[in-house]
Amino acid sequence: MSRAWFKLEEIQKCYKIFKYNMIVVDLGAAPGSWSKYAKKMVGTKGIVYSYDIKKINPINGINFFKENILNMNFIKKITNYIGFNNVQVVISDLSPKISGIASIDIPKSIELAKKVIKICNSILKKKGTCIIKIFQGNGFKKFIKYINPMFKKIKIIKPYSSRTTSKEVYIIAINYNF
Repeated sequence: MSRAWFKLEEIQKCYKIFKYNMIVVDLGAAPGSWSKYAKKMVGTKGIVYSYDIKKINPINGINFFKENILNMNFIKKITNYIGFNNVQVVISDLSPKISGIASIDIPKSIELAKKVIKICNSILKKKGTCIIKIFQGNGFKKFIKYINPMFKKIKIIKPYSSRTTSKEVYIIAINYNF
């Protein structure tokens, strides 16, 4: 199991996000740990749709699509396939290509998180949940203010399995009401 698996498992233990028979979308799914974990949690009747620009090896029970979420037509493609507001949970462990320079990496991370929220606005069901990896730093608080009206509860967690030197945290945005 990868470090990513344990991060999502810790989030699940704290917040009980996943339930049987849910529909989950994993944005930035490669190499597939979060999708595998989500599928385990939602069971055989639950559905996991996974998207990434990198191809991943087939995973039993997971619907994988090689797509770039930054593509202008991505929201149209995903809503044509899944429909509008049908997803209970959106998960995203997306990360920009790391330069090692915080003033470059943090804004890129925030832009990816904004794209995830834009996708949520099309596919997430009312009362749904979104889990997003994001880097803390300049612009982080502004992003939280931006998403705060869309969800009833916003939690920020740094899982124990995250490297202590990493700027990454996870936003658990609960009870979508936008």
